Amino acid sequence: MRRIRTYILQNRYVYLFAIGCMVCAILLDMLYPKITQSIVDDVILEGRQQLLAGLLAGIVVVGIGRSVCGYLKEYLFDRLCSKIASQLRKDLFGHMQTLSARYFDHANTGELMARVKDDVDRIWNALGFVGMLTIEVTIHVTLVLYCMFKLSPQLALVPMAAMAVCGVTAVVMERRLDAVYEEISEENAALTTVAEENLAGVRTVKAFARERYEIKKFLSHNKKYYELNITQSKILVRFYPYFQFVGKALPVFMAVLGGSFVMRRKLSLGALVALIEYSRNCTWPMEMMGWLTNDLSAAAASYKKLKKIFDRNADITDREDAAVLDTVRGEVAFEHVSFGADGKQILTDIDFKIPAGHTLGIMGATGSGKSSLISLLQRFYDVDAGTVRLDGVDVRNLTLQQLRGSINVVLQDVFLFSDTIEENIKMGKRNELAMKEVRRAARDAQASGFIEEMDEQYRTVIGERGVGLSGGQKQRISIARALSKQSPVLVMDDSTSALDMETEYEIQKMLHLLEHTTKIIIAHRISAVCHADEIIYLENGCIAERGTHRQLMERHGLYYQTFQAQYGEFTQLQKGDCYGS
Repeated sequence: MRRIRTYILQNRYVYLFAIGCMVCAILLDMLYPKITQSIVDDVILEGRQQLLAGLLAGIVVVGIGRSVCGYLKEYLFDRLCSKIASQLRKDLFGHMQTLSARYFDHANTGELMARVKDDVDRIWNALGFVGMLTIEVTIHVTLVLYCMFKLSPQLALVPMAAMAVCGVTAVVMERRLDAVYEEISEENAALTTVAEENLAGVRTVKAFARERYEIKKFLSHNKKYYELNITQSKILVRFYPYFQFVGKALPVFMAVLGGSFVMRRKLSLGALVALIEYSRNCTWPMEMMGWLTNDLSAAAASYKKLKKIFDRNADITDREDAAVLDTVRGEVAFEHVSFGADGKQILTDIDFKIPAGHTLGIMGATGSGKSSLISLLQRFYDVDAGTVRLDGVDVRNLTLQQLRGSINVVLQDVFLFSDTIEENIKMGKRNELAMKEVRRAARDAQASGFIEEMDEQYRTVIGERGVGLSGGQKQRISIARALSKQSPVLVMDDSTSALDMETEYEIQKMLHLLEHTTKIIIAHRISAVCHADEIIYLENGCIAERGTHRQLMERHGLYYQTFQAQYGEFTQLQKGDCYGS
């Protein structure tokens, strides 16, 4: 992760100009008590009336200059912190995109959303308004103390001691707040996760009448989040009055103590008025100290969370000598592949080869490792043993861009974006596909019928994850998306499970026409794989059976048993003919 100072250094000249404006504004603030001192000592006590007009004009000039410098300071800091926060959020999101599938297997969406939004916002606040005030307080206090020491070193020790007490109190408060902010950040992520899951799965919640349970779960997290914020408030309430008391008492104490100096003629009346004015300039930094410490502690806790993400590196990356094939034909081979995850063996000694343009059907019970084959082919994970090859080249030696760009996958769990149907289909080649190709892909996927019946047709905006469409309609749009990309390898991962038999048959006929595309069809239905050049049946992560539809039917093994369960005494298919033949 680039440290925060790196972002600041990239904009250092603007930052320096903003700080320069701040210093000018503070210096003008320091002039006001000096003008007041001159009015008291020279004009009122000595009667030099001719100075009054110039001194009053000086107050006006100080006010105008203070306003201009203050505006520039505020504007520049706001602009800079917005720019840095935007870049930080961009870098964070970009880094998340580079992380491997294993990271997302154990990270939840709500937590990542909290990091991208809330935690970056806290750093934004710290680099902007809060950071500006922290710098301003530091410079302001330094100059105030300097001016007070110039007037009376003895009296200047009083505000200095008061600030030291406030500083120690702020450190103690910050340490207590730091632990609380860690918990608040974690609970905020958990609360966001619960809300996101329930809003995304609201239909499931209602279907199972789980509203009360989900509300109770949300309220439990909400209560904990509330209690943590109350704990934070208690800490602030406990310490903040000290800052306020010191801030209010200091000018009074300075007036009393300074008055004794005036009576003993150790200090002029004008100097006392200036000292009291300077002491008032010390009060607001002391009152702000608690609030600034609070916000800086929150930003520090958020920075730690972001750093944990940035410190994670992708498990799967391009090798330095990664190859780029001139043309990808689509030949796929698994050579004695074994794979496990989280201490569980998923695949063992998987060995098969698919010539370019041929079709492989994969069947097996849930959890037998079917989808893991595709994850290994796309190199979301690396094999523990053996080799996965594309056109004879180990996928680990290819660039991820070419490898994944050559394989198009249609998943059973369809994800559609909240966008138009046209843009959802174009996703593979958003800037390259013409509208006629989108229509052709939709027609091949048997989706053009229901799309063109809509009022806006391909420009119809669908809801998040395809809300408003049936399962079959979403699957057909997903298939159209894959077909529009025209990749050398097409994977259908149980992607016709929600379709009726007639629609599935039409799609099977279309797939048969893709002579130059290697097709891998994962399915539970016999009808989806029976046309394949070869079918493998997985059991417990191993290839239990392999062959054509007719060969497997004659073997009377697991494939045959699956057929019996799906078609029973359907005599034509029992003879070994494939559905739709």
